[in-house]
Amino acid sequence: MADHLASFRRRVMRRLGFLLAPLLLVACQSQTSDPAATDAVVNADWDNIGFDAKEQRHSPLTQINDSNVAELGIAWFKDLPDARGQEATPVVVDGKLYISTAWSKVFAYDAKTGEELWSYDPGVAGEKAVDACCDVVNRGVAINRGKLFFGTIDGRLIALDANTGARLWETQTTDNSKPYTITGAPRVVKNMVIIGNGGAEFGVRGYVSAYNVRDGLLKWRFYTVPNPKGEADGAASDEIFAKAAAQTWGDGEWKVSGGGGTVWDSIVYDEDLDQLYFGVGNGNPWNHGLRSGGEGDNLFLSSIVAVNPDTGKYLWHYQETPAETWDYTATQHIIQAELPIDGKMRKVLYHAPKNGFFFVIDRLDGTLISAEPFVDGINWAEGYDLTTGRPIENPASRFYKTKEPFVAIPGALGAHNWHPMSYNPKTGLVYIPAQQIPQGYEVPVSEIDKKRERLGFNVGIGWSIGQLPDDKDVYKAAIAATTGRLVAFNPKTGKVEWGVDYPAAWNGGTMTTAGNLVFQGTSTGFFKAYSADKGAELLSLPMQSGIVSAPSTYMIDGEQYVAFLTSKGGAFPLVAGVAGGVTRQLPNIPRLVVLKLGGKAELPALPEKGEVVWDPPVQTGTPEQIAAGKGLYGRNCLVCHGDSAIGNGFTPDLRVSGVLPDTEAWASVVMGGALKQHGMVGFGSQLKDAQVENIRHYVVNRSIWTKKNLPEMTAPTPR
Repeated sequence: MADHLASFRRRVMRRLGFLLAPLLLVACQSQTSDPAATDAVVNADWDNIGFDAKEQRHSPLTQINDSNVAELGIAWFKDLPDARGQEATPVVVDGKLYISTAWSKVFAYDAKTGEELWSYDPGVAGEKAVDACCDVVNRGVAINRGKLFFGTIDGRLIALDANTGARLWETQTTDNSKPYTITGAPRVVKNMVIIGNGGAEFGVRGYVSAYNVRDGLLKWRFYTVPNPKGEADGAASDEIFAKAAAQTWGDGEWKVSGGGGTVWDSIVYDEDLDQLYFGVGNGNPWNHGLRSGGEGDNLFLSSIVAVNPDTGKYLWHYQETPAETWDYTATQHIIQAELPIDGKMRKVLYHAPKNGFFFVIDRLDGTLISAEPFVDGINWAEGYDLTTGRPIENPASRFYKTKEPFVAIPGALGAHNWHPMSYNPKTGLVYIPAQQIPQGYEVPVSEIDKKRERLGFNVGIGWSIGQLPDDKDVYKAAIAATTGRLVAFNPKTGKVEWGVDYPAAWNGGTMTTAGNLVFQGTSTGFFKAYSADKGAELLSLPMQSGIVSAPSTYMIDGEQYVAFLTSKGGAFPLVAGVAGGVTRQLPNIPRLVVLKLGGKAELPALPEKGEVVWDPPVQTGTPEQIAAGKGLYGRNCLVCHGDSAIGNGFTPDLRVSGVLPDTEAWASVVMGGALKQHGMVGFGSQLKDAQVENIRHYVVNRSIWTKKNLPEMTAPTPR
């Protein structure tokens, strides 16, 4: 009984700590000059990846503030084992810091000292990487009553003892014969663990599931697209599809592909209204003309859906991009807030999805309140009709109708991707890691792009439009056109209050605090802090590697810390090629970094760059073979090895591959899967010997052309 009372007391004090810590610290500092006395025994956790259920990613801590943030230094750091994307937000509970990392591994540390307490490797097979559209990443864990929950790339939901790392149970949430993955963090709601999945680019049917926290047994499931056979699934979504949603789909490939609609990231519980919200992803194929015969809105693609958390029963939805055809997902971070409108305080959702518009939605019933652009240059739509809630589209954007190519702004990687945004109730601003990455779309012409395959993207567009021509000026323009921006958006006015421009895309998620601060890491290797009200840069710490994750902050023994992960990784570096710009030559160092005021730890010196031997083989392929190889590369290889075979430093740059000069060695990898344990499966099931050789001819051609014409701009990155 005494242990239970002590545990309860710690939980109460931990919760009160966030509210009382700033007041206690101010009181201590005003009453004594003794530094030891100022370290009041006040602990404040970051016990949810979004801080709390509202997922505002806003901390009320003020010890680190706009007057002293420049004094931040490294308290401690830990190197991580896998040089892939590190996307998790550190979670801190009862003095322990928890992270998930690439390949779905989990680590626990003493949050004050950095001592590793335990680690857990779920043993995901390397060949599963081929089913991960956007790197073998994991965005975080959920902690509840001494249990830790996380998902794995191969679709498992696992519960661990948070104190020891011992496995308590695991549940296979997906059909592992299909290209499902899990990269998002689970949420714990009312004794249930809620989790979605990914895989829409390849061809799966999306759903969200609720499992019992005690034993991992399924409680309910909500499918986000209709059953392709028109049958009931025995799921919470059956009724709404039978009544209405299934009628929004026409005949098309969705009946073979599954339709997509995966819920691969944002899931949020509304404690005030007892509603669960989740964002639904893109369709499969992307091309609405192929997917649904160009007919219907295709619910619930690109929608925010609200359900009853106890049963999974449908409550309401708002579809942000009807009949989506550009990979404009609605899976981006959802924030709950209150906003005064016409003299009345309304409970709202803030959402800034890929399509470039910032949505304010009434969370009572899904009514659209406003939709305003948060980036410049949007060309697929000119705005939203607030009466109908629908976008006012540019007809040219429906490329499958016009039969003409269309370069969309934003492109499939979005004006805002998965990188979390944050909200500061004092400033009233939302801080969005925005970006400018155009993309071309056209109907598939070649049989290679038309044919559905088990491996690789099946999205129903022509890949050639996304591959750069042999033109130096185009290469330079691709770098110049691909940029990032920190956007401070005011939902009340529908305007951007201030912004900070970055030279490259794929910058990290944001966090804001009551110390008038907003924190963000950059893809160019800096951890920055700005004044939350005006956007003045107050801190810029070099971190040796890119940062894509969002930070968190916590307090132990009266001392505030800021934690984040470094790395390069995710969808953009995989596909970007030369458009990665200045980030290409940055090292990829997977690391957990923790800062505090006056921190004195120093990062180790960078390892010496290994020599990259860039000596292209002799070109033996004919122009016809090279052209054929370009099409095959675009369909099968580009999304992992970059446009024009230009790597970004964390997957192999094929232009300098040791097997490139040797036909047999090349085939052993590409056909035979000699490196499948590292994520490179064999494509022998869908490519023929001559096709694999044509891909090799194309890569040899790329190595020769880029070295001759743009050696500095496209130099291979040491790994």
